[in-house]
Amino acid sequence: MYVCGATVQGLPHIGHVRSSLNYDVLRRWLTHAGYDVTLVRNVTDIDDKILRKSEAAGRPWWEWAATHERAFTAAYDALGCLPASIEPRATGHITQMVDLIERLIDRGHAYTAAGDVYFAVRTLPEYGSLSGQKVDDVHQGEGQGGHKRDPLDFTLWKAAKPGEPSWPTPWGHGRPGWHLECSAMATAYLGPEFDIHGGGLDLVFPHHENERAQSHAAGDPFARFWLHNAWVTMGGEKMSKSLGNTLQIESLLQRVRPAELRYYLVGPHYRSAIEYSDAALDEAVAAYRRIESFVNRVRERHGLPEPSADVPAEFAAALDDDLGTPGALSVIHKLVREGNTALDAGDAGTASRAASCVRATTAVMGLDPLAAGGAAEATGDGAREALATLVESMLERRQAARAERDFATADRLRDELLAAGIAVEDGAGGSTWTLKDA
Repeated sequence: MYVCGATVQGLPHIGHVRSSLNYDVLRRWLTHAGYDVTLVRNVTDIDDKILRKSEAAGRPWWEWAATHERAFTAAYDALGCLPASIEPRATGHITQMVDLIERLIDRGHAYTAAGDVYFAVRTLPEYGSLSGQKVDDVHQGEGQGGHKRDPLDFTLWKAAKPGEPSWPTPWGHGRPGWHLECSAMATAYLGPEFDIHGGGLDLVFPHHENERAQSHAAGDPFARFWLHNAWVTMGGEKMSKSLGNTLQIESLLQRVRPAELRYYLVGPHYRSAIEYSDAALDEAVAAYRRIESFVNRVRERHGLPEPSADVPAEFAAALDDDLGTPGALSVIHKLVREGNTALDAGDAGTASRAASCVRATTAVMGLDPLAAGGAAEATGDGAREALATLVESMLERRQAARAERDFATADRLRDELLAAGIAVEDGAGGSTWTLKDA
C-alpha cells in the first residue's frame, strides 16, 4: 500500500489524520486476513506552501518542515496508527525523480523548457481515465506560465529561483513538482506495480491522475486499486487551513481521549464525509465507552478476556465489502449488548466469549480497550510536546520582534497563534499561552 501522507506545512487537524486512520484500519484488516502488508506513507517536505510559510515565519524551510513532521508523527502515535513500514521524504529521493524524468523524456512524454520540465498530457491517450475528466476540460491549477507548450501540461521539475532550495540535475538546478514525488517514492519501495494506492478525495485530480499518467507513460503498471477517503467538513466545507475551519488534534485531545477521537473518525464509511459537530463527537464518546465498560466489567468479574482468534462472519463481511466500518461497529455493539445481558444473568461463559470477540474485533479497528500502547492507552503527550515546542518558538520570535519594536511581525505571529486556537496573554514576566478550547 502507498498512502499519500502529510505536506508538513502546519499542525495536523482531524481532516489530515482521518486519512491515515482509514488506511490503518484497512492495513489491520488485511493483516488479520493473513496478508503481509508493506505500508509506505510519504512526507512531502518541500512545497510552495512550506517555503512561503517558513519565509513568513523567518525560519529555515527544512526546520519548519521537520517541526511539523514531528507534530504529525505525534498525532498518528496518539491515535493508535501503526507505524508505516517506511515514511520516505521527498527531499531524500531526488535521484529517483531525476531517473523517472529521464525515462519520460526518452519516451517522448516530457520536455524541457528554460530549466523547467513538463509532462506532455496529450501524448498519453488514457489521460483523465482515473478522475473521469475530459482532456480538453482539464485545469492543472498551475497557471500556463511562460514555458509550457500546452496549458494542459503539468510540471515535473521547477527551475531554481533565487533564495529557494534546489538540487542539481541534467536540466539545471531546481526542485521537484508535487506529482513527481509520489510516483518516484512509490516505485522506489513497492516496485513498478503494487496493490493499493490511497489518499484523500481531493487528491483524485490533479495529483493522483498525474501520478498515474507519468507512471504509465514511463512504462510502469503502477497501482492496481485506488481508494479515496472523503473529507471532514464544517458547515459543508472541506476542513482546510486556508478557510480557517480547522480543528487541531491537540485541542480535541484536551477534550476527549485518543481512542474516543479515533472511534469518531473511523466509524463512518471512509468514502462518506464527516460533518463535524460537538454533538456527534459526544455520541461517539458515549458509544466507545459502552464498549469499554463491558470489557472492563468482564475483566473485573471473571478475569482478563483474551482476544479470540476469529471474528464473527458478519464483521468480516462488513469489512470485506469496501471496508464497511459502520457495519463492523454495529456487530461490535451487538456483541456488547449480548455480553451485558449474559453478564447480568450470571452467564460467565457467554459473557467472557463475547468480551474475547469484542477484543478481537476492536483490535482490527485499532480500538481494543485493553491493548497496550494503542489509542485506548495513549495520553497524547507526544502531540502536546510537539505543539509546545512550536508555540514556544513562535513566542520567542514574537518577544524578539517586540523588543526591536517590529510590531507588525509581533502582531502577525500573535494572529497566527490565534488562528491555530492558541490564546496568548502578555504579562510582566513574559507571554503565556493556552488552548482556547481547553
